[in-house]
Amino acid sequence: MVSKAQEKKKQTLKKIKEKIDLAGLLVFSNYSGFTVKQITELRKKLRKQDAEFRIYKNTLLSRAVEEAGFSGLKEHFNGPTAVLLGFKDPVAPLKTLVEAIKEFEKGEIKAGVVDKATLNKDELAKVAKLPSREILLGKVIGGLQSPLYGFLNVLNGPARKLVYVLNAVRDKKGGEQK
Repeated sequence: MVSKAQEKKKQTLKKIKEKIDLAGLLVFSNYSGFTVKQITELRKKLRKQDAEFRIYKNTLLSRAVEEAGFSGLKEHFNGPTAVLLGFKDPVAPLKTLVEAIKEFEKGEIKAGVVDKATLNKDELAKVAKLPSREILLGKVIGGLQSPLYGFLNVLNGPARKLVYVLNAVRDKKGGEQK
């Protein structure tokens, strides 16, 4: 017979795994030294970015990560470990966590997963320096628009020159009739 405690652990494990499956960003960090107020402040900022900063028991988190198909992360589940789960933009929540660690001068990033790729803390630091998703999309759209505007200018060039020539001829003929 399964005890209530075991059933509760199974349910918690299932919930963690579901969140991991939905997340495009997982960052495991040491949160030691953070006050409850600081964690609450961080969570409020992350909620606006469709992300969560959760603290689970290492054994449950480790099992959920393993069941989700991310191996090689087990070594990072020692000491106080929190997980940042980002559900939309992977860069913005990571930046928020990095800024909080710098601001509070406590904690550190251990490792993470961005779009199913396992990254170490150095690689995550590089990802945190990237512009946000919206800015990157804007740059791509701008890059796509730029050649189109250039092409339109090239197409309009001969017509524009013809107008200039016709205006010059009109001005010249108009000047002769006076």
